[in-house]
Amino acid sequence: MLVRAHEKIRYSAAVSIDAAKASQVIRRANIAGAGIGGLTAALALARQGVEVCVFEQAPALGEVGAGLQLSPNAMKVLTNLGLQEAVNAVAFAPHYARIRDGKSGRDLVVLPLKDQCEQVYGAPYLHVHRADLHTILAEASRRVGVRIVTAATVSGYTDAGLLVNGTVQPADLNIGADGIRSAVTAQMHPHYGPRFTGQLAWRGTVPAADLPEGLIPPDATVWVGRGGHVVTYYLRGGHLVNFVAVEEQSDWQNPSWREQGDPARLMSRFSGWHDDLKTLFAAVETTYQWALFDRPELPDWSDGNTGLLGDACHPTLPFMAQGAAMAIEDACILTRCLTRGSSNAAAALRHYTHLRKPRTAMLQGRARRNAALFHLGGPLHGAVARAKLAIAGSLPDRLGLRPFDSIYGYDATSVALGASAPVGPAKAR
Repeated sequence: MLVRAHEKIRYSAAVSIDAAKASQVIRRANIAGAGIGGLTAALALARQGVEVCVFEQAPALGEVGAGLQLSPNAMKVLTNLGLQEAVNAVAFAPHYARIRDGKSGRDLVVLPLKDQCEQVYGAPYLHVHRADLHTILAEASRRVGVRIVTAATVSGYTDAGLLVNGTVQPADLNIGADGIRSAVTAQMHPHYGPRFTGQLAWRGTVPAADLPEGLIPPDATVWVGRGGHVVTYYLRGGHLVNFVAVEEQSDWQNPSWREQGDPARLMSRFSGWHDDLKTLFAAVETTYQWALFDRPELPDWSDGNTGLLGDACHPTLPFMAQGAAMAIEDACILTRCLTRGSSNAAAALRHYTHLRKPRTAMLQGRARRNAALFHLGGPLHGAVARAKLAIAGSLPDRLGLRPFDSIYGYDATSVALGASAPVGPAKAR
């Protein structure tokens, strides 16, 4: 969204004021992890005058080919950071949110997204390639002075800074944004380790040109079935089809959370599903497997001047498409808490935790419940799940969207910092 001249002047003044506040609390911040959440936090803090260094254990920046769904609540933050134009250039706007029977292909629920989200919630709903968003965030961060150090293994923290490759890197603030296997979280909460959920996700992309035209609808589609589900949607302006296929796999023994999978095995696992999905999977050349892990709710997210963000403190199963959005919101609220004049970083981190925990716990719970819904589990061999979908499918568009008001209507850039209650939908423009 283009900013008018007078708005630019007002925004510049606000940045200067907030930067002055930030300098009272922290001058230097170290972040463990250069993922979506870590880079969003780095960009947000650097824009407020903080010197930021991000430590990433990988030898080079990069992301495995997979898609992300950026709902309006995430887009509000990215727009506030000046990234909407860049995101729009690489994104795809889905027409509908659609739930289909995985075998018959019959529509069970259809809700408008492209025409409704900006009107109702004040921001669009977009699909992006994870690597594209990662590049946008990394480039924007570097432009405002963020240092990104690769091949840097964070093993823990002290009051003086993060432990990186065996050496303390000094900072006033440490942020653990290093994912579900976070070394920072492991030190802070050694008895709250990740736990396997009994579910395995296959992820990948297929060039749209390799598929029959119109095979995959231009929607955010969930195909539901007994013991599994499949998600399909477009990326990069419609040039790529992204898929996520989740199966229940209680005997999974591989400790890796990501490894390259066998496309033939993917085909076999979903051999009884709709012909459109079989055609899609037959075109898959490369796929990755993610073992889906969860974590018990942490009692707190900070220890002195060290705080946690994203999957490091609240891993969210991908059944609400809110994992990346929650990390993006975290980065925004954390930065606002640090720039509102708190007496020190520790106090700001405690306030950030107070604001974020109720919302992220709510989303984690809804995502877990969706696993049973999408896999047609629960009472009466899935009959209750089917009944819920039938009721949802019978509602008018606006009423059908209403359960998402507290999610999509939330605006981390302006929500009151004195309370953690989510806001409702924005007024129509």
